[in-house]
Amino acid sequence: MKRIILTGGGTAGHVTPNIALLPRLKELQYDIHYIGSYNGIEKELIEQFGIPYHGISSGKLRRYFSVQNFTDPFRVLKGLGEAKRLIKILDPDVIFSKGGFVSVPVVMAGKGKKVPVIIHESDMTPGLANKLALPSATKVCCNFPETLEHLPEGKAVLTGSPIRQELLSGDKYKAKEFLKFTSDKPVILVIGGSLGSVAVNEAVRSVLPELLKSFQVVHLCGKGKVDSSLKDLEGYAQFEYIKDELKDLFALTDLVISRAGANAICELLALHKPNLLIPLPASQSRGDQILNARSFERQGYSMVLEEDSLNQKVLLDAIHELYENRESYINAMKQSPQQNSIDTIIDLIESVANA
Repeated sequence: MKRIILTGGGTAGHVTPNIALLPRLKELQYDIHYIGSYNGIEKELIEQFGIPYHGISSGKLRRYFSVQNFTDPFRVLKGLGEAKRLIKILDPDVIFSKGGFVSVPVVMAGKGKKVPVIIHESDMTPGLANKLALPSATKVCCNFPETLEHLPEGKAVLTGSPIRQELLSGDKYKAKEFLKFTSDKPVILVIGGSLGSVAVNEAVRSVLPELLKSFQVVHLCGKGKVDSSLKDLEGYAQFEYIKDELKDLFALTDLVISRAGANAICELLALHKPNLLIPLPASQSRGDQILNARSFERQGYSMVLEEDSLNQKVLLDAIHELYENRESYINAMKQSPQQNSIDTIIDLIESVANA
């Protein structure tokens, strides 16, 4: 039996692609272990699948001043030592890393123990954690054609992001019943990221009176961001978060309005959902969502609106234009070369594990 260590954490986006690989890895009879931080979100997400979980000390390299910048290097060194001990004990055939700072010591320890390492970069340009991990990687998976030029030649493989297969098996009739929606208007799904987006929420709610004349709207608005004054509005359903019913909501949805996190937009690509992306602005990030969104726009998968240009007319015009041209977006997504991300990544894992 081959053994694999999965790693990645800090946000759900550094964990869910690992989760998407679990069914195939189990099918191939891999002995699967996970290394993450002691109390990160990855621990809660992974343990529900019955995967042995090993915690290590983790720090973070910040681009801004913080007192923790002086103490975290010691946590990282401690994590490196713990990762070395775990890898010596577990003796894996391969390591797959989805990124996040907890993954860096695992990847480095893997190289030190001569274990082949595959890392996955979701965004257009590598984040800081994966930049540190690149020299230790055997192969580097990525989501965007443009990313290949930022990665070491011979290591980079355009794979796309592994998508949870249950998202492809939704039931639109269950969703319609769950939402109490009718069949006479198309459905827009609004997703502001796992924490929600105040800017996206406000923009969508500002145009609801006009929007609901032509559409029904499902709004995943984030924890604490439900607007109680709108709870009885016909054709509008809002939730802080949806888990089990998400696949059904996707099956019912005609258009999606979303932030441009890499994993989220790769799900939209796999589902062939015409989408309007409103990326997180550079003032609130390193600009990766803007790059992600523009790449999807160039490939014909998405329409893009910058947050700074949002107003009621611009948003409504974009939504109606997207709906009118939805078939061209669907056809472009169906032609994407990244339709079999899980198969491509599993083939890479198999090739280095058997080398």
